[in-house]
Parts: sequence; structure tokens; C-alpha cells
Amino acid sequence: MDYDLNRPWLSLDPWQKEYIETPWNIDCFLLSGRQCGKTTAMSIKAVEMCVNDFVEGDAVLISSLTERQAIILLKKAQIYAEAKYPHLICKDRDNKPTMLRLMFKAGKLNKGILCYAAGEEGDSTRGYTLKKLMVDEASRMDELYFVSAIPTLSVSHGSMDVGSTPEGTKHEDGSERFFYKCSKDKSFKQFYISAEDCPRHTKEFLARQKERMSNAEYKTEYLAEFLDEVRRLYNDETIRRICILKRRTEFRKGKYYYGGDVAGFGKDVNAHEILDGTNKNLIEQVENETTRKKLTTETTQRIKELNINYNFKSINIDDGGLGFGVFSELMNDVKTKNKTFGLNNASRPLDAEGNRSKKLLKEEMYMDLLMYMEQNKILLLDDDEVKASLSSVQYDDEGKIFGSDTHIVEGIIRALRGCIQDKSLNMFVHSF
Repeated sequence: MDYDLNRPWLSLDPWQKEYIETPWNIDCFLLSGRQCGKTTAMSIKAVEMCVNDFVEGDAVLISSLTERQAIILLKKAQIYAEAKYPHLICKDRDNKPTMLRLMFKAGKLNKGILCYAAGEEGDSTRGYTLKKLMVDEASRMDELYFVSAIPTLSVSHGSMDVGSTPEGTKHEDGSERFFYKCSKDKSFKQFYISAEDCPRHTKEFLARQKERMSNAEYKTEYLAEFLDEVRRLYNDETIRRICILKRRTEFRKGKYYYGGDVAGFGKDVNAHEILDGTNKNLIEQVENETTRKKLTTETTQRIKELNINYNFKSINIDDGGLGFGVFSELMNDVKTKNKTFGLNNASRPLDAEGNRSKKLLKEEMYMDLLMYMEQNKILLLDDDEVKASLSSVQYDDEGKIFGSDTHIVEGIIRALRGCIQDKSLNMFVHSF
């Protein structure tokens, strides 16, 4: 049967069937390439456990680095439950489905699926007693999350499923990351899913990705291989120290810089990032806004609206690929053309002597952000999506920078480059 994106349970892969049928009380480890059906399998299993194995009061908690990621998994579970077990779903006022809950009928307490963002230290899990903990994007979770989450399974004799694409194997201090340790833990039932074994990826698509990516990037993102040479660019400690700002409740007069990352319609996310560069020694993020399924004209209109509110000193976007349409539209508007700058990731900027840098502009901008974070010259929002994006950025021994969720960081690095290049700040323009 042909794959139906809206009803994936009709054509499950053999590994998905095996995972879903694995008894609920067995810990499972899922190491997956991109778009191989991991979240689909986890969502279906969550429903099947509730319906067939759980009793009144039992719960499975779906957790991910951000609330958005957890909600996506729960939404998939709800779609499956409505198709297979509509009569068992609670519909009363106190237990009806919400963005964070899907309950099934079972006595006075019912049973069901809950979902929350992990939080920096797993605070969302405290207070629960769980039969199953399902952790998506587990490779990017802080160790402190698991310290808080695992005790929720003790009294109920519960179990844990952890799934993710891989990240580096070790922390900066040389200790092994929790998700990597799970890959070697024989108490977990292991599932390894390569994109090259997934029938929904064509050979032609994978060949194009392999050609444009570094060897390490392709092995990490599509072959789901742990590589010692792949490391996080922004570590957990730095992210905790820098991401502390709350959104401002009132507008302040200042020098604002916009950075954007443009996605195609229905693909990934558009990221709108705004930095306040009034104080050259402490740049502050004031807004992170993401949108999905927007035409380029809609993205342009949103940037114009933000410009009215903030009167940006500069608007900085990638003028290559999908961003070219937005860049062109902004350049054709008298109100934005003199402040719009194209920062093409693939370009090679000039150094102080007028020679082309060996590094791509993308790499320089990422390193700019790292330097400002390490020197405490920038503070970012205490926002789970900002932290998740930062934690997804990886680099290999060749200096290639990549990640599965970098849209927000792509916007931040462009806004920061706008700050750095603004001569009114009298800041030293540098290159690495």
C-alpha cells in the first residue's frame, strides 16, 4: 500500500511495528535519521499503551526540548486515536482533548497522554508518577532533565523510551552524554533507523543531500551515526548563562536590529529575531517569533510591520535561495530598501586586507555569536525554542556547522552581524 501522510499507520515499516508491539514496561532506545517515522511510531505506541495496557489513573508523559515539539507528537497521537478508538476518547468538559492532554475513559480518574516541554532541568516532570516517559529529541536534553525525570518511574515500575537523531558523544569535559550512554545500555531495546533504509526517502534525494553536505553532517543527520568528531558549538552551561532575559513588557527607545531566516511554504519555520544593540557592551534579544506555512509575501509583510514598531537600524536576511524573494521585496520598498542587507551564508567575506576569507560568512557569523556569548556581551531570551535551536548547532573537525533546528539561531546571527557592522556603534569589525 502506498504511504499516506495523513494515515501513516496503514503502512508502517517493520521496525515501527516491532517498536509499537514492544511491551510497555521495556525501555526503548530509538536512534533515527531525519524524517524516518520516529515520532509517528512513538505517538501510535502512546495510544496503544493507553488503550490496551493502562488502567485507571495511569499516564504516559511525552516530553521534548520545546513545547512545540511535544505538541506535534501529541497531535499525531490524537489523529491516530480519533481514527482507531474514537469511542474511548474522553469528550467531557473536564477531560476533553487539549494541546497538552489526551485522555481515555477508565473509571473516575481516566488514563491518558500528557505532554510538556522538558524545561532546562526537567521541572515539568516533578510531581508526576508515570507508567511511561517518552522523550523526543533526547540527544539534546541536558543531563539535569533526566536526573529530575527518571524518579517519576520508580513507584509505578514504569519505563522510558528515548528517541532522537544523534549529536556528539561527549560533553566538553570528556564525560559521555546521557543519550549516547543509553545506546550502550543493554537494558534498552535498541532501534537504529537509517534514512537509506526508509522507503519514503528516494535515492535521488539522498544523493543530493550527500553531495551538498560534509561527510560528518550526512552521517549524523541521515545515517543516524554517532561520531566522535561532531560536537556541540554552544554548550549547556553557556546557554543557561546567556538565555536569561524575559520579554519586555513595554517598548524602550533604542537601536534595534532584525535578523531573519526564511523557510519555504509548508517547510520548516520562518524566524524573526530582534536584538537591541543600544549598549555595545551588552546586546539584548527582545523578540523571537516563528511562523509556519507563510508565503514570501506574508513574511515580507511581517518584517515591514515589525519595522514600523522598532524602526530597525538594519534588516538582515539571507539573500540566497528562498530568502531572495523577501530580500527583493524589501529592496523595492522605499521604507526598507536603505536598511536591508543581504547576508548570504555561502558567501566569503573580505578580511581586513581586502582578501576573501577562507571561511564562509555562515561560519563567521556563528563564531561571532559564540565569542559574544563567551565574553558575556550578549543576553538572549529565556525561551525554550531559542535554547533548543542553540543546542542543535553542531560542528565537525572540518569546521562545518550544521544542525536540525537552527532557524532561530540563523536569525540571531544575522541580527548580531547587523549590530557589529553598524558604524554608529564604533564596534570593531572582525573576521576569523
